[in-house]
Amino acid sequence: RSSVRVLCGSNWSLVLQGQWMLEFYAPWCPACQQIEATWESFAKESERLGITVGKVDVTQEPGLSGRFFVTTLPTIYHANDGVFRRYRGSRTLEDLQGYILERKWEAVEPVAGWKSPSSIVMHGMAGLFHFSGWIRQIHNYLTGTLGVHVWVSYAIFILATLLIGLLLGL
Repeated sequence: RSSVRVLCGSNWSLVLQGQWMLEFYAPWCPACQQIEATWESFAKESERLGITVGKVDVTQEPGLSGRFFVTTLPTIYHANDGVFRRYRGSRTLEDLQGYILERKWEAVEPVAGWKSPSSIVMHGMAGLFHFSGWIRQIHNYLTGTLGVHVWVSYAIFILATLLIGLLLGL
């Protein structure tokens, strides 16, 4: 049984309380696969370190990856009572443990208030990521289920965009 807490859109707010180390990963990512065993070992030491270790699968949780503005994989964040810092150190077990035990996170600049995952701006960013997933599902339905040609699907989205723009302009 894994000691790593799996976070999703419905329980991500757990990281606003206490001290966390959070990894954003994708199952297909070679660098993510390489750190997986280390992350599990780190999680097994979490009780001794006084932290909770979590992970987010960005392929399953696009809203969370948008909320945290994840652009590279794997991305690691440290959170302490809702204050987020991006971890950019080495990904060895010793360095991860040292980051917590030696309180190296205190020397790292916190994520700016408007970029904080709990801010209204990042809440909107999460919504945009959800919206893009919804558009992808519609595209897959049109091309896969209905058998519409890809370019016809693109044309439908272009026309919808133009019509929405015209309506908003009026």
